[in-house]
Amino acid sequence: MEESITGLISSFGFSPESFIALLVVVLAVIGAVIVVITFRPLMEYYPYTYPNARVRAKIGKILNDKQITELADSESLDEVKNYLRGQKDYAKFIDKYPIEQALDANLAESYDLLARIAPKDLKPTFDLMLDQWDIKNIKSVLIAKEAKLNDEETRELLVPYGVLKDDQDKLIEADSVQDIIVALEGTPYAKLLEDALPAYNENKTLLTLESALDNYYYERLLAKSASQADDNTRMLHSYVGTKIDISNIKIILRAKADGLTYDQINPYVINSGYQLREWKLKEFMESEDMNSLLSSIESSEYGSIITDHIPEYNSTQSITVFDEALDSYERDMANNIFRKKPFGVGPIIGFMNKKETEIKNLKIIARSKRGPVLPGSEIKEMLL
Repeated sequence: MEESITGLISSFGFSPESFIALLVVVLAVIGAVIVVITFRPLMEYYPYTYPNARVRAKIGKILNDKQITELADSESLDEVKNYLRGQKDYAKFIDKYPIEQALDANLAESYDLLARIAPKDLKPTFDLMLDQWDIKNIKSVLIAKEAKLNDEETRELLVPYGVLKDDQDKLIEADSVQDIIVALEGTPYAKLLEDALPAYNENKTLLTLESALDNYYYERLLAKSASQADDNTRMLHSYVGTKIDISNIKIILRAKADGLTYDQINPYVINSGYQLREWKLKEFMESEDMNSLLSSIESSEYGSIITDHIPEYNSTQSITVFDEALDSYERDMANNIFRKKPFGVGPIIGFMNKKETEIKNLKIIARSKRGPVLPGSEIKEMLL
């Protein structure tokens, strides 16, 4: 038998020693392939191990429906504050800032955490997301100056985060839009506002300046998140892009409900859409009325979200039904990504959406407790 095997090997031109060496190499290659196939998914998820551990701990601290309901039923704003003082993540902000500023600070801190712990492929996107606080603060200062608020009232509108955090005093002390531009010298926002200044001087509408800032932020965010490194980066890009599309749809719906034309709407729409390309956004804005706009949206990727709610809109003539449907779609998308990528980007996107929803609900409750307190039943109807 041994001689037969030796003869067979020799017939292929191999000596017994060279055949054994070749067999070892083949087995090594097969072993390497098996290792790669087995461990490649693990290597994809390894960078998410620590971030997801941190994020899952944060998700566990998100206020649940029962807690939000209890806050909606509370008797006063002081009762809401006292409750939040018992939550570690809110306690350090509640007595330091007015309630809405404290909530914004908590949200900004959450984004700051994500930027610090995000895996390498996601980090550029989350770093850029921190710019939203500078933009929010610039818009708040613009609004405060137009409303002629004093320095202290203006300061209470600002989030204590962002690259410009240490320059907030200069912004607060500015007396005009031109002064704000001077205070922002050396930042990209100075040129943005300067370029938008002629249109603002003509129409005297702050939305002109706010839209310039929003377009700058969202166009860069969409481009920055466009990495195709793997499923995780693609899903983050999809989520970011969908948020931008939803924002555009909401803007156009409100504008058409007010009877505005294409020329009146266009300056306020984020030019770079995700699934809604420029030509489709133009089609939306050129719609003659709400009915033609709804028909146009129905033929888009977001048609199924709108279609089921048209009868309710026809009955109430309130675009709130569409806002709620779009918000629900965004939350469902985040939850789906959470389920599809539980060891990848899922928990990060899930936390981001849950935290934003929590803050929005807490703001609704806080505003409802100022002045005459609304009944809990009415507040609950407004919650997301």
